[in-house]
Amino acid sequence: MTNRSLMLKLLSAFLVFGAWEIAGRIPISYAFPTFVESMAALARMTFDGSIFHAYGETLKPLIVGVAISTVLGIGLGLWIGLSERFEWLFSPIFIVMQAAPLAALIPLLVMAYGIGLTSKVFVVCIMAMPVIVLSTSSAVRNTPASLKEMATSFLARDHHVLLKIVIPAASPVIFSGLRLGVSAGFIGAILAELKITPTGVGDIITYSRSIADYPSMYAAIFSIIVLAVLFLNLLEKIENLLFKGNDRGYVTD
Repeated sequence: MTNRSLMLKLLSAFLVFGAWEIAGRIPISYAFPTFVESMAALARMTFDGSIFHAYGETLKPLIVGVAISTVLGIGLGLWIGLSERFEWLFSPIFIVMQAAPLAALIPLLVMAYGIGLTSKVFVVCIMAMPVIVLSTSSAVRNTPASLKEMATSFLARDHHVLLKIVIPAASPVIFSGLRLGVSAGFIGAILAELKITPTGVGDIITYSRSIADYPSMYAAIFSIIVLAVLFLNLLEKIENLLFKGNDRGYVTD
């Protein structure tokens, strides 16, 4: 089964890259390089170390923003999921944040916090946190009532119900929300570099576009996608390891 899954993934990648190569050779646009040209540019940036230096800058706001979003997002999600009053008060805020075009807020963040690391961390947070908060609150709110009633019948206190029933039962869905939040955080990190100050991978994209070095531009974009996919696959492996046999839903009896 594992080999079949791997073969299907490789076949999918081959089809996508083959279509990319054909589209670049037609070409569909003078600004659309072939897959081979883009990979050659990526290899060049890898060997001269420029791609690693760029990611050193890009990962700073990403790591800080995702860490803040994870801690605050899960905490707020638990709070909202456990209290109807706080759900009524705070849940609409995060629903609006998830639905609104948050890129429009970037100029306001720049005016308030400048063009440094703080603004970029805020962009990552406003992209990642709503997903984590809403997933966590939904998971907690939909924890099977029978589990909580069973714990209550055994005279469990509220904090015991939370720590030993609610959180373990909701953990698979919370972890899935975390993966979606990290994915949104990647988008936020690159968006911040493109809209605030061109640093890191965003600088490579902006500079390459300005000098019409399209293979390097597409190579940088491709590297972002690869890194995001690898990181999300890592989180999925960790999730499957932590919730082995229960990665499709809640803990049951």
